[in-house]
Amino acid sequence: MAEIVFAAGAPHAPAIVGLIDRAPEDAQKVVKNTYAAISKGLRDARPDVVIMFANDHLANSRISAYPDFLIGMADKHTGPHEWFQEWIGCREYEAKGNPEVAKALFRGMTQRGIRMNANEENLKFDDNISVPVVLTDLDKTNITLVPVLQNCTVPPFPDPQRCYDVGKALADFIKKDLPADMRVALFGSGGLSHEPGGARYFKIDEEFDQKFLSLCAKGDHKALLREITLERLEEAGMGGTAEVLSWFPVMAAIGELPGDSFGYTGWTSFRCGVGGVVWDLNANNKR
Repeated sequence: MAEIVFAAGAPHAPAIVGLIDRAPEDAQKVVKNTYAAISKGLRDARPDVVIMFANDHLANSRISAYPDFLIGMADKHTGPHEWFQEWIGCREYEAKGNPEVAKALFRGMTQRGIRMNANEENLKFDDNISVPVVLTDLDKTNITLVPVLQNCTVPPFPDPQRCYDVGKALADFIKKDLPADMRVALFGSGGLSHEPGGARYFKIDEEFDQKFLSLCAKGDHKALLREITLERLEEAGMGGTAEVLSWFPVMAAIGELPGDSFGYTGWTSFRCGVGGVVWDLNANNKR
């Protein structure tokens, strides 16, 4: 059976690329330490493919027919899409795709009752995929990428329990459907608290962010499902904080394991709380 060899979650706020040089030293340190740990973890784990759950920001589907999950099946993933380039302020990239794994994921999740849409063309990536790819230099490695864009914007979008159930099905798919020697990395790209373009555009809910990161690092999934409700997500920032739901499939797939966090910053000009977690997949062996 295939093996999950790496798992992480982190925000993709465009300002952590475009404004990083203007940020206070402590805020820069959080961003750099978080993504340095993710980059090192990815390379040390030597995955064949990273399945990256991120958020779609109305760029790839019509609101009237908006999928909960959209798999990118292209043989290469390029970005940022021209419409977003100036806004994000990061370099262009071309990451290797993995159409075989993407197609197997579509079939496998469908067979497990999880309906996902798929597109064989290059998707329109904004900060969702672009920021983690650029900050980890994923495109400069031989690791292939399968992006899964998740609806957290157009109601009704999948709630925490649904996203968690998707992760359980994902784990079964990886175990049973992928080649026995395949090494798989999982990445949840999204959050933390922010309200893009809303009345609280410059407000960050540090209490929510710290609580969320703490529960993720502890691997306390029962508390996460109990306390991180849709209502609490909206309180922390409408239209933005729900991006952290992309972390839930990753956590469910690996099980209740602890992880390491690398600090937190609520610097206002990032317009988003920033902090990440790399989960310890060997934690059960250490007990």
